[in-house]
Amino acid sequence: MTKHNDQIPDPDRDPKTVTLKDTARDGSVPNELPHHTKLLDRHGIIERNATLLLVFSFLVVTIGGIVEIAPLFWLENTIEEVEGVRPYSPLELAGRDIYIREGCYNCHSQMIRPMHDEVERYGHYSLAAESMYDHPHQWGSKRTGPDVARVGGRYSDEWHVDHLVDPQSVVPESIMPKYDYLARTRITPEHIESLLRTHAFVGVPYTEEMIENAAADFRVQVEPFGDWDGLLERYPGAQVRNFDGQPELTEMDALIAYLQMLGTLVDFSTFTADDSR
Repeated sequence: MTKHNDQIPDPDRDPKTVTLKDTARDGSVPNELPHHTKLLDRHGIIERNATLLLVFSFLVVTIGGIVEIAPLFWLENTIEEVEGVRPYSPLELAGRDIYIREGCYNCHSQMIRPMHDEVERYGHYSLAAESMYDHPHQWGSKRTGPDVARVGGRYSDEWHVDHLVDPQSVVPESIMPKYDYLARTRITPEHIESLLRTHAFVGVPYTEEMIENAAADFRVQVEPFGDWDGLLERYPGAQVRNFDGQPELTEMDALIAYLQMLGTLVDFSTFTADDSR
């Protein structure tokens, strides 16, 4: 009876096999396969036995999981803080909820990847710290429209109003629907304290002072002649003005306030990776 190993042709005797020695003589391309080893033969036992394969796969996944997850129990925070990043102001937070409610995240991502073409188009790549207070985050994975992680300050308030009221009036090829009703929908800080308290419950560092002044801060952000020193002390860099140009406070104000602060909290002209350590 012929053994299985005897059926495997010897590469040195097989006329169809081109070995490394042959390439040295005539420059041909080698097609010799690696010789079987004892390790590969033993690995074949695992591949043919479903139970062994399951057990060893479980062990590999378990060890890998422990190596990756266990160190996190000894870290207070996995995100390194960056100077300038702060919680959203009450009006910005309300605008963010409107952004989510209207499904803007379905077409606009908020994550610039560290690739040359993305950085050239959108600006500095996104930092984890920039979304550390997002619940939920708005990174997204689809770009029917452009990324908005750095949209703050790129366009005027008037442009945003026109774009939301009639997108095609400023971007003719846009397929974005009209959101003109936002300018007709008044908004009040009726539930803003509860909203801040909920975010504080999940880890956003809103203080009792911030929560107590939430309603006042909500209104004063669109009143340039109001008492907004306290607002700026609690939310450094908050933009104070009438965003949609109307006398009443609307959902358009809140949404534009949110859009205009995106990507503006970190000074990337002075930022280096070591600054966040």
